[in-house]
Amino acid sequence: GKRVSKGKDIQTESQIFNYAYSQLEKEKAQVQQGSKNLTFSGVLKMATNQETRKRPLIEISFRDLTVILKGNHKILLRSVTGKVRPGRIVAIMGPSGAGKTTFLSALAGKTVGCKVAGTILINGNSVSIRSYRRVVGFVPQDDIVHGNLTVEENLWFSARCRLPADLPKADKVLIVERVIDSLGLQAIRGSLVGTVEKRGISGGQRKRVNVGIELVTEPSVLFLDEPTSGLDSSSSQLLLRSLRREALEGVTVSMVVHQPSYTLFRMFDDLILLAKGGLTVYHGPVKKVEDYFSGHGIVVPDRVNPPDYYIDILEGTMKQSPSLGVNYAELPVRWMLHNGYPVPPDLRSSIPPNATSMIRDDQNPIHHGYYLDYDGDDADDDRREFRLAEEKSFAGELWQDIKANIERKRDAIRHNFLKSDDLSGRRTPSIPKQYQYFLIRVIKQRLREAKTYAVDYLILLIAGGCLGSLTKANNATFGFAAYTYTI
Repeated sequence: GKRVSKGKDIQTESQIFNYAYSQLEKEKAQVQQGSKNLTFSGVLKMATNQETRKRPLIEISFRDLTVILKGNHKILLRSVTGKVRPGRIVAIMGPSGAGKTTFLSALAGKTVGCKVAGTILINGNSVSIRSYRRVVGFVPQDDIVHGNLTVEENLWFSARCRLPADLPKADKVLIVERVIDSLGLQAIRGSLVGTVEKRGISGGQRKRVNVGIELVTEPSVLFLDEPTSGLDSSSSQLLLRSLRREALEGVTVSMVVHQPSYTLFRMFDDLILLAKGGLTVYHGPVKKVEDYFSGHGIVVPDRVNPPDYYIDILEGTMKQSPSLGVNYAELPVRWMLHNGYPVPPDLRSSIPPNATSMIRDDQNPIHHGYYLDYDGDDADDDRREFRLAEEKSFAGELWQDIKANIERKRDAIRHNFLKSDDLSGRRTPSIPKQYQYFLIRVIKQRLREAKTYAVDYLILLIAGGCLGSLTKANNATFGFAAYTYTI
């Protein structure tokens, strides 16, 4: 092709960034004006227009979702039913051991070493979420950023590898600049993230960069595992406002949160509240949660944060009093009865006396055939006692660990290498192009670590010289065999 001059390159880059910043200014002006298009219904209507949007809208519904750990058969999540919808921010809350991260991983198709039972539907169809993996973002609790790259380089690497290959560079610049602006990363965009040995940006800033790495991919579904941990109130609200902008464009946002402030709590649309054992206590709009619990005699005292109060009750740390009106162990069963869900046999002892008529004997195997530990059959009881006795012995524990590790490795291989049909409609860069991006990234990282490598080689050189000067190497002292093995 025709070679373009250097001046032309500079002019083109300038035009690209001018386009991106002008679009950002227009978006900010629209937000400040508060136009009708920025309401949920208006933006969602605009989001469904294929001329202005290419990423699909995804609704995830689940029924009787149960997760059991392989090996020791521990139930991590049990009979969770509901849905997460486009344009809504869902908060997943509960005490420690409630299965919040397990639930998030099950929805994202990332459970390893576990048996998943129940039904998960994508837009009403029985397909795997992995079919939409190119438009699904997942922010884990641990940092996934590269410490020897700058904030902007981390974001650009993710954008280049995961955005559509045919997307113009000007639009990619706009996406990255929008994320940097919305997450408040302008002041540190050129700073190295840092490592354990070499300090860089703060922990809260690293958390925002983690979220930004997924936001620049323009996902249709976004899962986040405790993204506000380590953030102050102001940074948490900044993050939620950024996620709100994504939700207004029709993105399905689900996130695990731990003890949010009242202001932050009111910024969520829906709440999934889990009790210990992975049972659902509430699933619905945030604005109706206090009315629901008030109907069961649980009233939040004045000047008390509602989510903190509910979690204290589910944790069992709140002392029972006549004013509380209900035992915390009854809350999962009350939720099942409230929605007409069948109650598992082992939980029927927690049913309030006045609610017995609401029980339905559903023949769903998730409640009767799957929980062999609870169905009351004598033969199953004998098998359970034998299995428990086997697990208590040293050989039994060793065998369970070996079997669990094998199954975990098998699940990891299946998760990473098993192909599924791509329904996302997004064509990402080819393997040679991605190899080029990885190669450029590795070269940058190695060049920035050149001083460390130079010091290491200098130490080896000095140590080798010292040892060589102390030893007289000849045929008599060193030997033919030593020369041979040295070669």
